[in-house]
Amino acid sequence: MHIFKDTNFDFLRWRWHAVVLSWIIILAGLGVIMTKGLPRGIEFAGGTAVITQFDNDVSVQQVRAALEQTFGGQNVVIQSYGDPALHQVYSRVPQSGEETADAISATKDKVTAALRGANLGNFTIVGTEIVSPTVGRELTTKGIQATVFSLVILLAYIAFRYQLSFGVGAVVATLHDLLVTIAFLAFFQYDLSLNVISEILTVTVYSTNETIVIFDRVRENLRSMRRDSLHEVINRSINQTLGRTVLTAGLTLLSAVSLFVFGGEVLRGFAFTMIVGIITGTYSSVFVAAATVTFWAGAAPTRALAPGALTAVTAAQPTRKAKPQRKVKAS
Repeated sequence: MHIFKDTNFDFLRWRWHAVVLSWIIILAGLGVIMTKGLPRGIEFAGGTAVITQFDNDVSVQQVRAALEQTFGGQNVVIQSYGDPALHQVYSRVPQSGEETADAISATKDKVTAALRGANLGNFTIVGTEIVSPTVGRELTTKGIQATVFSLVILLAYIAFRYQLSFGVGAVVATLHDLLVTIAFLAFFQYDLSLNVISEILTVTVYSTNETIVIFDRVRENLRSMRRDSLHEVINRSINQTLGRTVLTAGLTLLSAVSLFVFGGEVLRGFAFTMIVGIITGTYSSVFVAAATVTFWAGAAPTRALAPGALTAVTAAQPTRKAKPQRKVKAS
């Protein structure tokens, strides 16, 4: 199915605009994180989460006021949960004291007692989740290690299959996707939970796949466009894969939007991360990865030619046989 035919958009014309836009988003996200912080899920922050179902409609502000009287100035997270008709509230408080089973259980009891003491009506505890801060720190460390390891493997693989400049472009695009996604999570104050982390990693794989598709076409075109500039080769490659990119990103984005709208509060952060990741992953494959190759390799296509491509082109040309010399008879 062809959506676009013979397009000739100059994508690289906007590469500097894309770089500026990306840096604005990343720096703005960093500023929000430094001022407001990035909410972390219970898996990383540690603490006790209690899901409470009230008989009557209770506001989030009432629950927050009740818990802040007990836990003081600690970082208490309160939000509505699930179907509004069920009157459920999600409450999370940091774990304090020793990391023992009795101390963690006592924190949950304090939450229950604080809610009962505020006279908010009858309620039922429908779910609890307890994670030690030590577990949260271990998850954070392993998550960072896994991300760094995956980037190193990605760089090595693409550099071996294509060329070093292509590998650098893919890694820069992946880092771009991670930073932009985290920035939007900070803008909208979504918790950085395990579900969100898993979706971030999924989106990086999606973005890398889109980048490799474009790079593969670039390598093919370099064999037939050796006299054209690298700028022209990359633009033509992006235009040739534009229909596939739009179809893949569009259908995946529709699924993510449906999940965001109809998936409920539990999947809201997961779906939001997917939406942002699909958009920024497609954007980075077209602008960031390709632009990085032009910055790294320069304008001449021979400098960005994939390993073995020049040999393949030379080998494909027929060799000319030397003409036999005529013998001159002596007179």
